[in-house]
Amino acid sequence: MTRNEVIATFAIPPQAAARLDAFAALLTDWQSRMNLVANSTLPDVWGRHFADSIQLAGMVPANDDTVWLDIGSGAGFPALVLALVAPGHFHLVEATAKKCAFLRDAAKVLGVDERVTIHAARIEGMPVFAADIVTARACAPLTQLFNLGERFARDRWLLLKGRTVADEVSAARNAFTFDAELVASRTDAAARIVVASNVRRRR
Repeated sequence: MTRNEVIATFAIPPQAAARLDAFAALLTDWQSRMNLVANSTLPDVWGRHFADSIQLAGMVPANDDTVWLDIGSGAGFPALVLALVAPGHFHLVEATAKKCAFLRDAAKVLGVDERVTIHAARIEGMPVFAADIVTARACAPLTQLFNLGERFARDRWLLLKGRTVADEVSAARNAFTFDAELVASRTDAAARIVVASNVRRRR
């Protein structure tokens, strides 16, 4: 999708579109000094990264009190993009210090730093808090994501997955019980979004 197609498809208001433009500029600037995303994806940041993230907004109910937890935030996809278009407070967990520096700078420049908390840590060592929605993109297999996030998750999971999603769901059922719907991605015909709930470790 082009920039204008993303804006039209997801009905992005002008203020959010301007912030996404600023995000794209920041990403390009920082990418010249460190590896945040694959260089080949920069010319299509709106279609490849922004649209992929934005499609999660509105898939489950959220309001100003909603707590989001994003595992392995990297360059801010999907959570920092979601903070520009969806309500709530966003916790971004990223173990790489340089990426955390980018995330902090971006959150401040984009004007969402009061609603975004950057955790420069591995999630395994973090204190537990209740998260209404857990997200992740290109981070880890489904079983590992459930292992990492299960103690935080209160309700829903929105997990962007690729071609191996069916195998990952099958493998995860060996260790966890859960309800899951596989929703077709709006940006990649082969990808799916795992919308999961009631995730419980098998005893």
